[in-house]
Amino acid sequence: MRGWWQDLTDLVLPAECGGCGRPRTVLCPECRAALTGAVPSRVRPEPEPPGLPVVHAAAPYEDEVRAVLLAHKERGALMLARPLGAALAGAVRAGLATGGGSGLAGLVPGVGSGAAGFVPGGGGPGGPGAPVGVGGSRTPVSLVPVPSAPWAVRARGHDPARRIALAAAGELRRTGTPARVVAVLRQRRAVADQSGLNSRQRLDNLAGALEVPAGGARLLAGGGRVVIVDDLMTTGASLTEAARALKAVLVARTGPYGRVTPKVTGEGMSQATATGVGRPEAVREMRGTNGAEGMLAAAVVAATPASFEINRN
Repeated sequence: MRGWWQDLTDLVLPAECGGCGRPRTVLCPECRAALTGAVPSRVRPEPEPPGLPVVHAAAPYEDEVRAVLLAHKERGALMLARPLGAALAGAVRAGLATGGGSGLAGLVPGVGSGAAGFVPGGGGPGGPGAPVGVGGSRTPVSLVPVPSAPWAVRARGHDPARRIALAAAGELRRTGTPARVVAVLRQRRAVADQSGLNSRQRLDNLAGALEVPAGGARLLAGGGRVVIVDDLMTTGASLTEAARALKAVLVARTGPYGRVTPKVTGEGMSQATATGVGRPEAVREMRGTNGAEGMLAAAVVAATPASFEINRN
């Protein structure tokens, strides 16, 4: 019986820890602490590409954290998505608490605890995990994952960033932050493999590669704050390109100075309306930002160690 039970356990549990190889555990306590034990920090690559939004990361990309990310991405250790999502959720919260993307709250129709598509957590406006928002209330957040290249998804059998984003959204909701994943980015052209390219080459390789297809703006409309998410930041090229594509949509909806515009959209919306109120939402200025630049933030599970050292707050 003991041997039968051990064989059954091997089918359910991974053979080893994704970080250090300890047997019979998804992630051992030491590796979990390396992934989620530190306070998430703002990170900046060097050189910092123009247009990169404010980025927060949960941990440096080294040792056990590097092993966990590679196990999930390249070796299909899908049970690691949950602890990776918890780490990403911590980075998202850090960005919200420090004002990353703070200009979007109240700017886009549907922002608020009743925004369509959100599952608010318990505890009320001051509940656990509540980010600092406009008026001190919880603010919904839309997580937009950076898409993997189609060939990479086929080779791996999954999209790592999207899977981690879904786990992060669940963790955020569980701790009281209304959150959802809005996968509105897609590749509009083929790109080369980024490995082996320097920062300048990566920017050139990705320039203009992403877009928000028709209907994507509508999906973002009730999303509160927009946070671009990925598993890893090295040069910042992917996050910069994602921000460019999203800014093009957000500027079209809000105007260059952060006001909701009465422009008629493809969905026939002639004015911004407050969800559940039934009257035009007042035009609001963004505080301390200029247009779409202040609407976006970014969060990643890990970033290169040097990007933590260049934290010029």
